[in-house]
Amino acid sequence: MRLKRNGSYTLNRKSKGKPNGKKPAPEEKKLYLEPEYTKSRITDFEFKELVMLPREIDLNEWLASNTTTFFHHINLQYSTISEFCTGESCQTMAVCNTQYYWYDERGKKIKCTAPQYVDFVMSSVQKLVTDEDVFPTKYGKEFPNSFESLVKKICKYLFHVLAHIYSSHFKETLALELHGHLNTLYTHFILFIREFNLVDPKETIIMDDLTELSRITIKILKLLVMEMKSWDPC
Repeated sequence: MRLKRNGSYTLNRKSKGKPNGKKPAPEEKKLYLEPEYTKSRITDFEFKELVMLPREIDLNEWLASNTTTFFHHINLQYSTISEFCTGESCQTMAVCNTQYYWYDERGKKIKCTAPQYVDFVMSSVQKLVTDEDVFPTKYGKEFPNSFESLVKKICKYLFHVLAHIYSSHFKETLALELHGHLNTLYTHFILFIREFNLVDPKETIIMDDLTELSRITIKILKLLVMEMKSWDPC
């Protein structure tokens, strides 16, 4: 079954996060870990069921459909705070004390600002998801042998963007009252990449504190829903 998907840089480039070699500054309090904010979501839908592969859908088709959707949603989420993410305010692509570098097609490491890095990511992914030879939309056209590895690279880069929003722009997201959207998107995305082992846990460990709180919050919400359903006012 072919799913409908929305719709040079290449993803044979590498992106690595490394401590910048300087003594890390004292870590600021992570506002996004405050209980009053972590519990905020726009839906209580069971995302675990949502990310599971339906029996009648081809795996590559499922990965393509979801990856394209996440690309558009994360791009949209970033656009809400992009005016605050400037070369002056975000001189490096950093998440907490980890700095990410972009690698070009020749393997040259490029130190860039956060908005430059995000532009590299979004430009690269946009070209891939609209390339019929990589993300085919026509019935009967095969996915390339390298498709899964490309999806993994895309998801790694998209994770970097989400993590940067939390790390550097959560205050702005909060002021815009879009933290519920961000939390919902993050939870959905993390469950998806874990379901299909798309991103190395070593890559996502930097946000494990939020991931764990999200997992606990989901369990609590599920219990509350079950209690409400079983409650008999009589």
